[in-house]
Amino acid sequence: MTANLTRLVVSAHEEPGWDYGTIRSPYSRFHVANGAKYTVYNNRLMPVSQKIDRLDGYWALRTKAGLFDTGERPIQIKGPDAASFCNRVFTRDCAKLKPGRAGYGLLCYPNGGILCDGVLMRLEEDTYWYVQADGPVFSWFIAHSQDLDVEISDPDSWATQIQGPASLDILAKLSDTGVPAEFKYFAVARTTIGGQPVILSRTGWTNEMGFEVYTLPNGGKFDGAAMWERFLAAGRPHGMEICALDSMDIRRIEGGILNNGSDMDETMTPFEAGLGAFVDLGKDDFVGKAALAKVTSSNRVVGLKCPGGEPLRLGAVSANGKKVGFVTAGAWSPYLKQGVAIVRLDNAMAAGTAVEVLCRDGNSHVAILDDMPLYDKEKKIPRGLEPSIPVQHAAE
Repeated sequence: MTANLTRLVVSAHEEPGWDYGTIRSPYSRFHVANGAKYTVYNNRLMPVSQKIDRLDGYWALRTKAGLFDTGERPIQIKGPDAASFCNRVFTRDCAKLKPGRAGYGLLCYPNGGILCDGVLMRLEEDTYWYVQADGPVFSWFIAHSQDLDVEISDPDSWATQIQGPASLDILAKLSDTGVPAEFKYFAVARTTIGGQPVILSRTGWTNEMGFEVYTLPNGGKFDGAAMWERFLAAGRPHGMEICALDSMDIRRIEGGILNNGSDMDETMTPFEAGLGAFVDLGKDDFVGKAALAKVTSSNRVVGLKCPGGEPLRLGAVSANGKKVGFVTAGAWSPYLKQGVAIVRLDNAMAAGTAVEVLCRDGNSHVAILDDMPLYDKEKKIPRGLEPSIPVQHAAE
């Protein structure tokens, strides 16, 4: 039980150590000064916690804005056969993605198991960026590109997210040219910040309104310190806080955003993970298509609400005294005032089914299975269609 109640993270020390192959953020020294602790993600150090309390960070994200330095890895796909390559490896029809737009990108193994997910951005007609979750994607792309006129490369870019209801007001001050025209949900644009070229995407990992900034250090001189100061100067007037994964994790569970490798993995198909909408079996052949065409299983990754406690990660979910699944991610939701979780079931079960879930207090509590997201079912918040801002509860 104890192993499930703790988390393993790393911190900075002023001494020699074996971290030669781990990539640091261009803003790393600011995080170290802010008391950050890290996890390793895509061989990159990503802050799990900052000086701010995780619940204070959650409310900053919900009511104002949070600045998150994240570990997603962009990979560039460029050349005359870029679209053909993307259609070979992704489950969606990538040719339909127009320049200046992004979409959810899912990769599968030949047996239909999930390899990785992320955001696929089409920058130009012959250029895509895949912003991947944690997974062995770069070598996979190289292996599947051998007979095509396409170059797979690492743009050495770092992603930073500014999320929350004030995010677009912050962007108006941050970008040298203001908010890009037609910067709608999942739009992609180029701009400069303090004269430094960047790529923007209207995306994030919070289900809040927000955007992501991708550095372009290979395009010329890059000044991480100057960029960081621009972030802070634009965000301070709007109450933006420097936050970390612990605050973001609560919100992404509420929002039903899956984490590759834990909520879903290579043992599951997209249909079993509830991601069948992103599989286009009508397009030309792609890796995993033949196996996925034979799949008959239903979604078994669902949400859960537990008024009596905070669900324990890896904790058992039971019905009628029999284990039916386990918790892949759990948290206490300050907004819903109850425990929330993402659950992997052994077999599909309907939303509204009563179960029991093992919680952090060591006891099992009554809970209800629910479809994800756990609220804002139509995702109006990230689209900017929900103007109301939640009120922070007084007693927490």
